[in-house]
Amino acid sequence: MLMLTAENRKDLPKLGSTEKQHNPTVWVKFFCPWSNWTWYATEYDGEDTFFGLVVGFETELGYFSLAEIQEVTGPLGLKIERDIYFKPKPLSEITKSLS
Repeated sequence: MLMLTAENRKDLPKLGSTEKQHNPTVWVKFFCPWSNWTWYATEYDGEDTFFGLVVGFETELGYFSLAEIQEVTGPLGLKIERDIYFKPKPLSEITKSLS
């Protein structure tokens, strides 16, 4: 699976550019099919590093690496995937749905 399309790369704001925004847009969602881990990207450096909401053991804003999530292999060879049906939405909609 293509983890980032050309459109995703075009849409994602540069790393640090939404820092002062109260409610940035989540552009891309990655998920782990064998657990509840999910990554919601709001910014991207254009090469490897994202910033966004990470839902795992804790739910927190932080940085995550495309290379690292691509390296993960789960049961039966499963890989972390990009949610191809995800539509961009404000971060507040994501956090509200998690409560």
